Amino acid sequence: MTKSLPKLVLSSSRDIPFSQLVLSQKNVRRVKAGLSIEDLANDIYRRTLLQSLNVRAMLDVDGQETGQFEVPAGGRRFRALELLVKSKRMAKDQLVPCVVREAGIAEEDSLAENVMRVGLHPLDQFRAFSALIEAGLSEEDIAARFFVSVSTVRQRLRLASVSPSLLEVYGEDGMSLEQLMAFSVTDNHARQEQVWEQVNQGQHVPAYHIRRLLTEDAIPATDRRVRFIGLDAYTEAGGYVMRDLFSSDEDGWLQDPVLVEQLVNAKLATAAEDIGAEGWKWVEAAIDLPYGCERGKRRITGTTVPLTDEEQARLDALIEEYDAIGEQYRDGCDLPDEVDARLTEIDAEMTPLTCRPTIYEPEEMARAGVFVSLAHDGRLRIDRGYVRPEDEPVVEGDAVAGETGGTDAVAGPTVTVGGQVQDAGAGEEEDDAIRPLPDRLVSELTAERTLALRDALANAPDAAFVALIHALCLSVFHSHRSNGCVQIGVTQAWLGNAAPNLRDSVWSTRIQERHEQWASRLPDDAQELWDAIAALAQSEQMALLAHCVSLGVNALFEAAKGYDGRISAHGIAQRINAADALATVVGLDMAEAGWKPTVDNYLGRVTKPRIIEAVREAKGDATAVLIEHLKKGDMAREAERLLEGTGWLPEPLRMPEAEPADAAELPDFLNDVLEDAGFDDAMAIAAE
Repeated sequence: MTKSLPKLVLSSSRDIPFSQLVLSQKNVRRVKAGLSIEDLANDIYRRTLLQSLNVRAMLDVDGQETGQFEVPAGGRRFRALELLVKSKRMAKDQLVPCVVREAGIAEEDSLAENVMRVGLHPLDQFRAFSALIEAGLSEEDIAARFFVSVSTVRQRLRLASVSPSLLEVYGEDGMSLEQLMAFSVTDNHARQEQVWEQVNQGQHVPAYHIRRLLTEDAIPATDRRVRFIGLDAYTEAGGYVMRDLFSSDEDGWLQDPVLVEQLVNAKLATAAEDIGAEGWKWVEAAIDLPYGCERGKRRITGTTVPLTDEEQARLDALIEEYDAIGEQYRDGCDLPDEVDARLTEIDAEMTPLTCRPTIYEPEEMARAGVFVSLAHDGRLRIDRGYVRPEDEPVVEGDAVAGETGGTDAVAGPTVTVGGQVQDAGAGEEEDDAIRPLPDRLVSELTAERTLALRDALANAPDAAFVALIHALCLSVFHSHRSNGCVQIGVTQAWLGNAAPNLRDSVWSTRIQERHEQWASRLPDDAQELWDAIAALAQSEQMALLAHCVSLGVNALFEAAKGYDGRISAHGIAQRINAADALATVVGLDMAEAGWKPTVDNYLGRVTKPRIIEAVREAKGDATAVLIEHLKKGDMAREAERLLEGTGWLPEPLRMPEAEPADAAELPDFLNDVLEDAGFDDAMAIAAE
């Protein structure tokens, strides 16, 4: 016969005056965490005590009850009640509901009450908050009553935008809270469920990946176009901004790219009209302008508006005050608020005094134009003062005149001898008049002078050095004009739109700034230019030479083929090998220079095996395996994250490895190009 189990007998409960309760030293909770005692006291005062205290009768040395009870479990509630008594919001003898324990161990009861307690599931919290909202409470009321931030309440309530089926998956621990929160970026339940079906086969799908999939057709609020027009303008025009539980008011994703483009173009058009009203002949505005759009155009230089005596005195005083504050607090201590505010005021007042406007001559502006585009941070990039070759003023004497000698005489070339323009069309009034020298004779004489000049220059290295820089400067800074007598020039490869955002790259910015600095220092006149170059210190001459030569660098791979494919293939091989040698000499490391693989510039434009190979090279086989199951777009985005900070480079950007001259090999990517062009032995091409 089976013996029946004993029936459970619960501990008795009774109301005990608070004055008879004492906090037990056997309470296992020592570390302060969670809701503060003050907040708990306020909650008890508002809604009374919701959970009884666990108490045990205190005994004297003879084992008799003393009438006092210790509280081993519920110490935080006891302290909250104690605080209410001290603040006179509760009577000292207020009856407190208690469960009186007799058997067992006090420490075990305290441990069990804390360990067996389970925090409320976020999904249950969301449902409870929703019920309170339906009951008429505001988000602020809920936050105040449960001592959480308003943003926490809003985050939980935002879960209402997630598909009910996904909420069920989360409730069954099928996804993490971070993953669930990522789905709240959109209200489209069908799209949410579609994305979950797409990603839930992976071992662990990060929340940012889910968010990317849901927003892949949207424009992030950090995009320069959005910064340019502003979120307010977009929403006022009827645009919708998606936000998830992690987003602030300044974050989110704009769901209407067409509207964004319309707003950007409208604002650019307005800006272009305002700039054109300054007096320019043309204004070319676009979100992106191709790299090298300034090429072949002369840039006019304006004059900076000088400071008045009063403005200069004020600027000197501000600088002196700023330096004095910096000297006073140079030990690095925190600045007082009033001092920090004063520095801000000084900086704001100095800005218009140090950033002076530039004025241009009206007649120059009437033939010049302006390029307007968007910088990376959404601000307008305005490049003023470019003159197109067809807008250059016609210099008197440049027109070709016809030589007299008959009504049908054909106009001959304008001949310059000794710096003087000869008038080939001048008539002869008398038979004994001195006529211009015949063209043939002039050619013969100047040919002899050319050889003599070559010989003399070969024996004057210093003059040859200046002549080289002079010729390069004419080619670089005055490409719209004819070059000087030294036929050396810089041929600049047209890069155009060969790479995304090339014009806004750090290298383009540095080159442009350096070019403009030299352009402002060098005169336009050819003779004055020679004198200016000759007057430079040798270090500056070398720097100017390096700048001019650098603009002739062409390490570009071009897919176009020449006759029979051979000329093009041979030229590519020579160019790439020469570029490798130059990169080795200057120590160019593209990773250190700032290049990093992204979806736009590499990963989104190669095959999946290439992406996996890149991750394997940078992070190892174990990491590469983790992305093999992803689709192409997801794989490219995840690879961008994994390759961040690794310094990995695709083969065309890598530093060439040092090898003996007879053992040098072409890069694999170039071998592929040559083989496609019909060459079985690529090394034979390189050897030529």
